[in-house]
Parts: sequence; structure tokens; C-alpha cells
Amino acid sequence: MPKMVADRIRSMGTAHWLSLFGVIILAWSLLFVMAVPADLRALSRLYGTGFWEALCNVTLDGAGYARAVLMWALMAAAMMLPTALPAFATHDDLGRQTGVAFWPLALGYLVVWIGFALAAAALQLGFYRLGLISAIGDSLSAWLTAALLLGAGIYQFSPLKAACLAKCRQPLTFFMQHWDAGPFRNGLRLGAVCLGCCWALMLLAFVGGVMNLAFMGLATLIMVGEKMDHVGRYITRPLGIGLILGGVAVLLGAV
Repeated sequence: MPKMVADRIRSMGTAHWLSLFGVIILAWSLLFVMAVPADLRALSRLYGTGFWEALCNVTLDGAGYARAVLMWALMAAAMMLPTALPAFATHDDLGRQTGVAFWPLALGYLVVWIGFALAAAALQLGFYRLGLISAIGDSLSAWLTAALLLGAGIYQFSPLKAACLAKCRQPLTFFMQHWDAGPFRNGLRLGAVCLGCCWALMLLAFVGGVMNLAFMGLATLIMVGEKMDHVGRYITRPLGIGLILGGVAVLLGAV
């Protein structure tokens, strides 16, 4: 990470930054609670049986579409907000100099990922009804697994992925080009660029497990690394090759 960006991130001690970090921590905490195995749900003695059972009920057969949307929205907040911290820091630095508010940017960014959560939950429900995934969201079909791995791997080499990554890795240039659009519209634009970088990797949750915290943590680290200018170029293409090889291996095992 460039020193200037690192310095900005270290200086995030104001109320809006503490609130943003709080959202990230809360999202990871709720995902952890949702992922607690059934044999540990005896902790309901501390929280109340109704609350605990309702929060932990994230399987599609018991929770339905609305709860799936909530789960994907929490995943987006937990996984994607950390990847956007350098861009947020850059905007905050510019905003302090020009009097432009921060929260409309964050709101616009989250609007895009809430839209992704709506679509991903619908896709999950469709896969479940077709018998392609289990009730907890992991793939039951070698063909689906291979398609997701190959699709994500090929997308790593696409011009769209490269263009989106270029904007994420140079947030100062990105905001200077669009500053007059205002923070909310720039938040939407930043969210769309981030979505263009990460949607295929996010959908690999159907391979790694939608409620698999280890997968979420690893995927978050990879996506954060991809958006770092001096690190990302050593991640994107090798990751694509690895995903393609994984997809081919799954296909060969299925035939």
C-alpha cells in the first residue's frame, strides 16, 4: 500500500471512521453468530432462545429469501468495506479540503452492494430449488462448481476486470475525474467499480460455502490485496490460473 494511503488509514480516528469500522466489526460478528454450529446454540441461555434461533436460522428452507438477502448484505459489508478503505481514505482527505461530506459516498457504495445482495440471494434461492446447492448454500453439483471456478478464473483476465482494478488501485485519479458528480454519485460509481472487480470471486461462496467464515476471510484478504497497486499485479493473473486449473480438475473428476 502506498505510504500516503497508509498514513491516511492510520489517521482514521474521527467519528465517521469509527462508525464505519463499527459496521465492519458488527457485520463480521453477526456472520460469526449465524455460522455457529447447532451444538453450540445452547448459548441461547445467555441471549434468549427466540433471538438466538431466529438469528442462526439461515438455511433457505427455514429462513427464506429475506434472511438470505440479510446474510448476503452482511457478507458484502464485512468483505467489501475493508477493500474500499484506501478509496474512502482518499475521498475523506479530499473532502476535508473541499468541504464535501463523507457519508453520502459510503451510502452510495452500500446501495450498490445491497443490490448485489438482492441478486445473489435470488440466485441462491434458484440454485437451491434446482437442487444445485444445499440448504446452507454450498454446491452439490460438480458442474456448477466447475462453472463458477472457470468463470471466475477467466474473468480474472478480462478487460473489464482490468479496467475496474485500475480505478480501484488509483483512487485519487478516480475521484479527481468525477469529483463534480458529488459524493453519493461517486459512491455509486465506486461501488459499481468494486462490484466489477469482485462479483465473480464473491459468487465462489457457492463453492467455498456461503456461511464458511474461513472462505470469507481468505476471499477478503485476496480482494484487498488485488486492489493494492504494488501487490495486486502479483495476485490477479496467478489467481485466475489457479481457479481455471481448479475448474478443469473438477470437470475431469465429474466425467
